Amino acid sequence: MKILKACKHCSFITEEDVCPLCGNQTSKEWQGYVIIIDHTKSEIAKRMGINVNGKFALKVR
Repeated sequence: MKILKACKHCSFITEEDVCPLCGNQTSKEWQGYVIIIDHTKSEIAKRMGINVNGKFALKVR
């Protein structure tokens, strides 16, 4: 069973201990998520400051 972790800086969800997008540490403590399919047209992506497609946590501790 894979354990998903979220980046403490950019909220990107991954299985790695280090975020592949920004290189910061990840955490197992996160809640909720949003999947961005087209960041150029997404209002949610703009509000969250996301400029790539992917799965992002809503809250990371």
